[in-house]
Amino acid sequence: QVQLVESGGGLVQPGGSLRLSCTASGSDYNIYAMAWYRQPPGNEREWVAVITSANSTNYADFVKGRFTISRDKAKNTVYLQMNSLKPEDTAVYYCNTYPIGVVSDYWGQGTQVTVSS
Repeated sequence: QVQLVESGGGLVQPGGSLRLSCTASGSDYNIYAMAWYRQPPGNEREWVAVITSANSTNYADFVKGRFTISRDKAKNTVYLQMNSLKPEDTAVYYCNTYPIGVVSDYWGQGTQVTVSS
C-alpha cells in the first residue's frame, strides 16, 4: 500500500522560512523523480519543484531562488526548504512522483502552509 506523508507546515510571517518533509512508503520511490505540488485556496493544484533520482532539480519560476528541494534516499524522504516566504505561497503542499501517476493516483493529506502577518 503506497503512502505519502507530508509534514512541516504551519503559520509563518512574510519573509520567514519553513522546511517541509515527505516520507514515502509502499513502493521504491527512490527510483522515481519526486516533486512538490501546492494548491492555493480556491485554485487548482500546481507544480512547485522536482528532483530526479540522480538529484537534478528544477523549480517553478515563482519559487526559483527561494525554495530548495532535496531528498534522502536512506530515509525515503523528500524535503522542501522554503525561504523568503510570501503571502502568495499560502497553500496546501503535497509531494508525489513526477509525473503524477507513475506509481498510483494516490495523494497524501498534504501540509498546510500559511504566510501571514
